[in-house]
Amino acid sequence: MAGVKSKQFFYRNTVKWNGERKGTLSSLEKPDMEIATPPEFKGHRGVWTPEDLLVASVNSCIMTTFLYYVRKEHLDFTGYESNAEGVLEKVDNAFMISHISVKPIVTIRDREDTDRTKRIIEMSGRNCLISESVKSKVEVIAEIKIG
Repeated sequence: MAGVKSKQFFYRNTVKWNGERKGTLSSLEKPDMEIATPPEFKGHRGVWTPEDLLVASVNSCIMTTFLYYVRKEHLDFTGYESNAEGVLEKVDNAFMISHISVKPIVTIRDREDTDRTKRIIEMSGRNCLISESVKSKVEVIAEIKIG
């Protein structure tokens, strides 16, 4: 990301198996999260899965990258919400999340900021460090509202 000096940062967590196909994900100073194998692989419904977390990581990174550029560019916006969908499929005889589609809806006050908002969203998609770290194709399809 622009403005961040070249350094190393470390993000640590622990997973503890709880039986069946479930575990607990934990990290210092963060709430624990139950995780499991997804139902399509004989796992559990209603529990976060690694697949969910990968798609959520891309989705949330694009938002936080957007917030970085909004502040830098002094964009006056009133809302941001995004939906993301990852496609898990067999590619070259192995399962992978091949494509992630992120659909942000950004609400701005002034119609004159529409082009600048589009540019900021494009920069956010290109510079999200999580989407740059995965093999999946990441596509950002934005909608801009005035209000």
